[in-house]
Amino acid sequence: MAAGLLGLCNWSTLGVCAALKLPQISALLAARSARGLSLPSLLLELAGFLVFLRYQCYYEYPLMTYLEYPILIAQDVILLLCVFHFSGNVYRAAPYIALFVASWFVLTLQKWIMDLAMQE
Repeated sequence: MAAGLLGLCNWSTLGVCAALKLPQISALLAARSARGLSLPSLLLELAGFLVFLRYQCYYEYPLMTYLEYPILIAQDVILLLCVFHFSGNVYRAAPYIALFVASWFVLTLQKWIMDLAMQE
């Protein structure tokens, strides 16, 4: 019984996370404008998700404890690309994406870097 309830909670969390940004993405596409969407807050959210996901992977936590983060990251990347697309320059997203990819690998160069990134 408890295992079934836990499984239901896990899958419902994944379902909610999969649909979390869809209204925002669809509104952005319908308006064909990124007005009202804060680029710094989107970048901060994406950085937080990436650091947390990398921490979970680094310390080999069970996959079901962090599986929603790749879904959220994918939705944030779509939002980021939409922001740059509707501002007229998709290529401006390249440095941000390169920075996030580089930080993915830099975080695990030394254990202290990972621990420092996750401090309160």
